[in-house]
Amino acid sequence: MPALSVRKGCPGAAFFWFQAVALPCVLTAACAALAQHNPALPDANLTPGAIDPYVTPHNLQSTVCVKGYTASVRPDKRVTNRLKREQIRQYRYADTNPQSYEEDHLIPLSIGGSPSDPQNLWPQPRKGEWGAEQKNDLEFVVYKLVCQGELPLAQAQQRIALNWIEAYQAWVPSHQHLLPRGRRAAD
Repeated sequence: MPALSVRKGCPGAAFFWFQAVALPCVLTAACAALAQHNPALPDANLTPGAIDPYVTPHNLQSTVCVKGYTASVRPDKRVTNRLKREQIRQYRYADTNPQSYEEDHLIPLSIGGSPSDPQNLWPQPRKGEWGAEQKNDLEFVVYKLVCQGELPLAQAQQRIALNWIEAYQAWVPSHQHLLPRGRRAAD
């Protein structure tokens, strides 16, 4: 990693460096350790997450927040189905039936996740306490929060990449009202 210069008299620069460089390194290591213990989380070595560099906090309203955006960038199913079969082998899942998994974007397309980078795609189990339905609810709530300006884009991306289950626990229960009818806990 290249050394960053920090000018004297700028105490905020050291803090910024910690947030921008050191903290993500620590979080990535923590994510890898957590993923080994919870089969509902992707292996951080195989799927650390990747973002689309064209989506920025400055262009949200003309990219991810536009209706139909995700459909316009979503990769072809033939590509993701082929990748899913390959990744099921890489993940060494006991159940090798592709129908048991959703090839999911760890960092959702709806908040600027990379559409086609294999480091952002993984075969997510459909069933279980923390299956694809729960992750889809998280994606919807976070999309709404980001597009409404209530949650910074980078924070949403980083928190989901680190541990989507913890992100779900932090955001979904307190924002049930953002979910479509039929997906809310009270429904």
